[in-house]
Amino acid sequence: MTVLDDTEASAPPRQRRGWPFAALIAVGVLVFLVGGAGGSYQGKLSEVQKNDNASYLPESAESTKAGNEAAKFTPIENLPGFVVFHRDAGLRPDDKTAIQSVATKARTLPGVDATGVTAPEYSDDGKTAALYVPLVATENGTSLNGDELLEHEKRVLSTARDAAPDGLAVHSAGPGGLLIAFIDAFSGLDSTLLLTAVVVIFVILLLVYRSLVLPFLPLISAGLALGLSSLVIYYLADAGTLTLTGQSQGILSVLVLGAGTDYALLLIARYREELHEYPPVDAMIAAWKASLPAIAASAATVTIGLLCLSFSELNSNKSLGPVSAIGIVCTLLVMTTFLPLALVLVPKLWFWPIPQLLAYVVPRLRRARPEGARGVLWTLDGSWVFWPRIPRRDHQSDIASHGFWGRVSRFVGGHDRAAWAGAVVLLLICLLGLGALKTDGLTTAEGFTSKPDAVTGQELYDENFDKGAGAPAVIVANAGSADAVIAAARGVDGVSRAADAVCVQPDYAKLAEAAKSAAPSDGGAPPAPGCVPAQLQVAPIDGRTVINATLADSYDTPAAYQTVKRLRTAVHAVPGADAQVGGASAANLDVSTASVHDRNLIIPIVLLVIFVILAGLFRALIAPLLLIGTVVLSFTATLGVCGFAFEHVFGFAGADQSFPLFAFVFLVALGIDYNIFLMTRVREETLQFGTREGVLRGLAVTGGVITSAGVVLAATFVVLGVLPLVFLAEIGFAVAFGVLLDTIIVRSVLVPALGHDIGRFIWWPSKLARADP
Repeated sequence: MTVLDDTEASAPPRQRRGWPFAALIAVGVLVFLVGGAGGSYQGKLSEVQKNDNASYLPESAESTKAGNEAAKFTPIENLPGFVVFHRDAGLRPDDKTAIQSVATKARTLPGVDATGVTAPEYSDDGKTAALYVPLVATENGTSLNGDELLEHEKRVLSTARDAAPDGLAVHSAGPGGLLIAFIDAFSGLDSTLLLTAVVVIFVILLLVYRSLVLPFLPLISAGLALGLSSLVIYYLADAGTLTLTGQSQGILSVLVLGAGTDYALLLIARYREELHEYPPVDAMIAAWKASLPAIAASAATVTIGLLCLSFSELNSNKSLGPVSAIGIVCTLLVMTTFLPLALVLVPKLWFWPIPQLLAYVVPRLRRARPEGARGVLWTLDGSWVFWPRIPRRDHQSDIASHGFWGRVSRFVGGHDRAAWAGAVVLLLICLLGLGALKTDGLTTAEGFTSKPDAVTGQELYDENFDKGAGAPAVIVANAGSADAVIAAARGVDGVSRAADAVCVQPDYAKLAEAAKSAAPSDGGAPPAPGCVPAQLQVAPIDGRTVINATLADSYDTPAAYQTVKRLRTAVHAVPGADAQVGGASAANLDVSTASVHDRNLIIPIVLLVIFVILAGLFRALIAPLLLIGTVVLSFTATLGVCGFAFEHVFGFAGADQSFPLFAFVFLVALGIDYNIFLMTRVREETLQFGTREGVLRGLAVTGGVITSAGVVLAATFVVLGVLPLVFLAEIGFAVAFGVLLDTIIVRSVLVPALGHDIGRFIWWPSKLARADP
């Protein structure tokens, strides 16, 4: 029950109310309704995902241009894939009969490009067979989504396994099989990832607040924010306004949960502080006014930093920015409208109607409060959300008395130069691992933390068959120069030397008709080596034709990418050919090139944008430079630790080319968050106590809440490791370690020590720089 005593006589005046107060309540209720309704769209986001590299690329990419032209030659764009059969003791006659029956059945399965299914191919040692079964990816301009492709691939494998005799292993392989494995890895996104994140956050909040009620409110609010953002993103992705990938969706979930909990922690900490001075409603109004600038500035910094990804060449990067920015904006809206309302009203709602019943059943309660039930209900005010550790209105909230963080601030104040020098040395030591960080990309098989069936199948296929089969380089050129282009391509190192390695693309519909009309005696004869006859090749369209060039190496290896570079050089040199090279390897190469371009362009833009925001927030130039410099140092130190950890701890083969950019955007934007939380409070205290004392008081009061927020955000990103994908595991580790490094070393020691050592000049050129120290 709320204690009423003589201290209320000296309470501060009641906070002003008005139409903003009513508007905030109305928006909070609306957010609750819309966010709750949007929760169902979280599970529907997979319907609008695109996870192939071709969809990541801009229209200006050479592989995109070649792919668009090649699509004109067939109404069906397929996804190459193999079914691999293996028996260690060697394939038996009944195995081969079953494999042949699978080839026949596969042509009748929904989602299979029947004209592309070929006869089984057998290895030289007689232990392995491969059946080419491409899936329909796009038909008549309509693309299938990931769930549909996954369903079709599982049906193919189920058909093959049902037909296989005992002991005959069946695996998927090829670009299609590996892509399906990638899509399947996200199948647990809505359940495993979110459930793990929620449990982790709840446990941390329980330890932080030691309250049985309070941890639920930030999580419920974050869930509403995720539902609201999912609703917006679903319709934008469905309309083609942005590209949603599985990676973007996974990052969206943990970003909203982590950032939302951070904002909630900051608001709740200030609310608890104000409860020592005001009754709950007035305390919330005061807390909202005091914490909103920091929360809004933090959200604006992260949002604008993420939107800088819109300058990317890669559609996947372009989409990650808006997707994540939408999540942050929705989170800000929920945490500044619904959460304050819930914190004040939840105690009354959760305990209703118990107080009314008690007031009439227990006469003592009714006598204690003449207004009866209403009075008893009133006593269950907003402060009860902290039960059993309920703050009292005792006017004893002086931040200088804070225990552990008060001692930390006094230590930093007494040893400022030694403290920041030691922190810098520690961060420089972390840089030693930077040379071990490999960001030249991963093969598709190396991109999994586990070993899915498709990786096993791909290994078998590469050991026994032509590695480049099924994913050739696709060359589009003028039909009149086709022979010259073929000759140039055949001379390129890294292109297969087989007789049929470089040929004009077959017309699969004509091939199917030819097979049907073939005499029975010819049906079992193997095809003659070399290209198909001219009458079975695709006819030129608008004077252009398509040439397929089989590579000697697997499509997703560095060797294949180097071959594509040489191939482009060779065919571009053919006079009058106007040749363009596409295909899976070319698309991967273009993605890699665009990733490097995006990294070099966007990192400086993000730094400039954050500097402008901080300069406006603090009305100073030195403080923003100091904060950006410390966060960048923390970021590079994190990369150094990642270089060591990825190779020697986790055993990863390397990192994706986009890893440094993603890590930078999240670490710098989120790292600046904590410095904003700290320095806005330091500035507030500086106005009353001066810069050096303001630094110490700001550290003392924000230390606990910011450290808690950092632990929550780090734990949330670590949860990305539950998905079996190297890229997300690396991003999760980098952000988690970087955030902890930022909260424990940079924000707790380095920034306060530098601020205390520099003194009032940190606010130059504002008036605070000329005030008394």
